[in-house]
Amino acid sequence: MNKLYFLLCVGLISSTFYGQLTKAKEYFTRRDTLQGGLRFERTCFDVQRYDLNLKITPADRKIVGYNEITFKVVENTSKIQIDLFENMQVDSIIYNNQKLNYKREFLATFIDFSKPLPKGNIEKIRFYYSGKPTVAKRAPWDGGFVFTTDANGKPWIAVACQGFGASCWYPVKDSQSDEPDLGASIKVAVPNGLMNVSNGRFIGKEDLKNGFTRWDWEVKNPINTYDVTVNIGDYVLIKDKYKGLDLDYYVLRDNEAKARKHFEEVKPMMDCFQAKFGEYPFKEDGYKLVETPYLGMEHQSAVAYGNQYMQGYLGNDLSGTGVGLLFDYITIHETGHEWFGNSITSKDIADMWIHEAFTMYSEVVFLECQFGYEKAMDYCKGVRQNIANDRPMIGPYGVNKEGSGDMYYKGANMLNTLRHVIGKEKWWGILHKFATTYKKQIIDTQTVIDFFNKESGMNLTPIFNQYLRYTTIPKLEIRKTNTGLEARWQTEESNFEMPIELSIKGKSQRFIFSNQWTPIQTKVNRLSDIQPNKKVFYINY
Repeated sequence: MNKLYFLLCVGLISSTFYGQLTKAKEYFTRRDTLQGGLRFERTCFDVQRYDLNLKITPADRKIVGYNEITFKVVENTSKIQIDLFENMQVDSIIYNNQKLNYKREFLATFIDFSKPLPKGNIEKIRFYYSGKPTVAKRAPWDGGFVFTTDANGKPWIAVACQGFGASCWYPVKDSQSDEPDLGASIKVAVPNGLMNVSNGRFIGKEDLKNGFTRWDWEVKNPINTYDVTVNIGDYVLIKDKYKGLDLDYYVLRDNEAKARKHFEEVKPMMDCFQAKFGEYPFKEDGYKLVETPYLGMEHQSAVAYGNQYMQGYLGNDLSGTGVGLLFDYITIHETGHEWFGNSITSKDIADMWIHEAFTMYSEVVFLECQFGYEKAMDYCKGVRQNIANDRPMIGPYGVNKEGSGDMYYKGANMLNTLRHVIGKEKWWGILHKFATTYKKQIIDTQTVIDFFNKESGMNLTPIFNQYLRYTTIPKLEIRKTNTGLEARWQTEESNFEMPIELSIKGKSQRFIFSNQWTPIQTKVNRLSDIQPNKKVFYINY
C-alpha cells in the first residue's frame, strides 16, 4: 500500500484526486527490470534455504552480518544474481572457503563462480554485508525500517518492505517467483534488555557477552522474501492455544492487559477462515501477532500489528456503514493474507491483486461468519466509496510494479460479484478448493481464471478481464422497444456475458445478458418497474 492510497483510505483525499495523481505516464528503468525481471541469472537457480545471522545496532541504525544461501542449480551456470540495495555494502561472498568475484549494478549483485555449476547440484554461498538500511518515512507504505522508541524510551524497531524490496535490508533473490523451499533461520543479535521477534518458532537465545543477545528463529515453511522480518523491542509474550494452533502475541510491556482482551477476536476469526479457506497454512510455524510501530503487514507467522487496539482501520470505518467498526481491520485483513499472499503467492507483483482482492474479501467472509449475510454485503458495497478506477488492477510485468490500489476494494467487489454469478452455495466449495489446491504455491492471473472457469463450469474469463484489465466496470443498459424491454452489457471486453439479478416489481429474477440486445422475458414494460441488484453486483446501470 503506498502513501497516496493510505490518504485515500482515511478520507484525506478524494478518489477523483487520487485518480488524477496516479494517471501520469509511467517510465521504467534498468533498475526496475533488474528488480522485477526474470533473466537467466535468476532463473538458473532455485533457492532452497536462507540462514540469516545479523547484529542490529539501534544507536547507529546499522546491520552487520550474513545470509547463507542454499540453492539448487536448475541450469548450468557460472553466474547468479543476488540482490542488495545500493546503499548497503557487500563485504564478501564466500563459496567453498574462497572469496568470489562479483559486479554490482544498482541493486543487483552478479556473482561469478570460478567454474560452471552443474545442473542439479546443491550449492551454498555466504553473503557478508553491512550498512544502514533505508528508513521508511511512512511505513509500511513506502518501505524500509522504522527506528523509534516506546513510551518508556526503549528502542522499538521494525521493517516492512513489500513492493519496495526485501533486498533493502538483506541479500536475497528479491523476486516473488522463488521462495526458500526448505524454510529459513533468522538469528538476530540486539542490545541486552531488548527482544527480537521474527518468523516461525523461537528456538533459543544466546548472550554473546558483548552487550548483545542473539534471538534465534526457525521457519519450516517456504516464505516470501518480503515476509521475512525483524521486530525489536521491550516485548512481553502472551501465550495461548486454540484447537491445536499455537497463538502467540508479542506486545509492548505496557499494552499486555489490553492486548489480552483485544486479541480474543483471533479465535472466531480462525474458526471462520479455516472453515472457508482450509486449515491455517503454517501450523508448523505457529501464529503470532507482533505489535509494531507502523500499521500492519502480513509477515508470515509473525503478523505485524499496529492498529492501536482499535476497531476498524485506526478507528475509521472504511465502508461508511458502521459495519467496518465491528472488527479490527488489521487483525482480520493481515491474517487473511496467511492464506492469500503468504500461502498463495503471485509470481510477479503485477498480479498482486491475487493477494489483496482475496484478502480484502476475507473481511467480508469474516463479517458474514460473525454478523450475517446482510451486514457483510453492506460492508462490501460500502467500501466501493474508496474505488478510484484510475488504472487496471493488473500492473506491468517484469518491472516490480503493482497495479492500481483498486485491487483492494474493487478486487473484493469483483469476487463478491463472481460469488453471485456462480451461485452462493457453490461459491464456498470453489473458494475452499482454490485455497487448498494452491496452498504454498506461486501462481499467476491465468491460473486463477482457469481454476474458477473449470470449477464453476462457466466461462468467467471475460468477467475477470473486464474488472482486472480495464478501469471501467460492466454497464447494464435496458431500453424499451415496440415489443417490450431488452437489455445488454456495455463493456470494453468483447464477448462479455454475465448473469444479473433484476428486481421486477419487487420480485427477484435472474437473467443472462451479453453485449447484444436481448429481450427481457417479462410482462412488465415500464423501465421504472425494473432495478438490478447493485448491492451484490458491482456494476453501473
